Amino acid sequence: MSRKSLKVALLQETDRGSTSANLDAIESGLREAAAAGVELVLLQELHNGPYFCQHEHVDEFDRAESIPGPSTERLGALAGELELVLVCSLFERRAAGLYHNTALVFDRSAAIAGTYRKMHIPDDPAFYEKFYFTPGDLGFEPIQTSVGKLGVLVCWDQWYPEGARLMALAGADMLLYPTAIGWDPDDAQDEKDRQRDAWITVQRGHAVANGLPLLAVNRTGFEAAPDGGRGIQFWGSSFIAGPQGEYLAQASVDQRQLLVADVDLARSESVRRIWPFLRDRRIDAYADLLKRYRD
Repeated sequence: MSRKSLKVALLQETDRGSTSANLDAIESGLREAAAAGVELVLLQELHNGPYFCQHEHVDEFDRAESIPGPSTERLGALAGELELVLVCSLFERRAAGLYHNTALVFDRSAAIAGTYRKMHIPDDPAFYEKFYFTPGDLGFEPIQTSVGKLGVLVCWDQWYPEGARLMALAGADMLLYPTAIGWDPDDAQDEKDRQRDAWITVQRGHAVANGLPLLAVNRTGFEAAPDGGRGIQFWGSSFIAGPQGEYLAQASVDQRQLLVADVDLARSESVRRIWPFLRDRRIDAYADLLKRYRD
C-alpha cells in the first residue's frame, strides 16, 4: 500500500452497566482519539453491554440488534463526524432465531464499509457462545478502507493460525482482533499468568508468521456471572504489535485506557523480504489441513 504511517488506537473499556452508558463512553473515547490525530480505532468485542455468554438463557437474545440499526446509526455518525475508520463489534440479529457475533467497519462515514461474522465459536465454562452465535458465513475476507485492507477477526479466532493466514493471503494490510477474554477468579496466579501470556504470544506469532501489524483490544474489569457463578476477571492487556511481533504499545491489565500508537505500514514489505514465509510455503503438501485430524 502507498501510505507509510498510521496512527491507531484501541479503546480498552469496562461494562458501564447499560448500552447507552457504554456508547457514551465509546463516544468520549473516540473524541479523545480524534483529537490526538488517530485515524483508526478498534473497539472491544460486544462492547455495548456485559459479556452475557457466561450463562445460557433465551432472554439474552433480546440484546441482539439488526445491522444496520440503532447502534450502527450512532457509531457511523461518529465515524463520519470525526473522520475515523472505526471497527465495532455487535450482537447481530440477522433473523428470528439467527444471530451472529459480528464485527463491522465504518470508513470515515456513516456507511458500513464491510462486516465480518465470527467464524470460530467457543463453548467452554463461562464462555457459552455456541448457544447464542451461528458461525460466520462471510469467510476470511479483508475489508477495504481508506487506510488499507483490514483483516478483522474476533476473539476465539485469534487462537487459530488459519484465519490470520487466510486474511494475509487475501491481501490484508493488518490484523485486528476485538476480544473479551479473562480469568476464572478462582484460578491460581501462575495459571492466570500462563493463560494471559499464551493469549499474547499466539497473536504476536500471527504477526510474525504473516509479516503484518496486529491490533488486539480486550475488555477489562470484573463481570459477575448472571447465574451466581464465579464471574470473569477480564485481563485487559490490549496491545499493538509490528510485523515482527514487536510491541508498539501495551495497555494495563485493569484500567480503562485509550492505547495509541503509530504503525509503520511500510515495514511489512521490508520484513517480508527478509522473512519470505509466503514464498516458501509448501502449498503442495498441506492437503491434510482440510482434515479434522489425521487418524
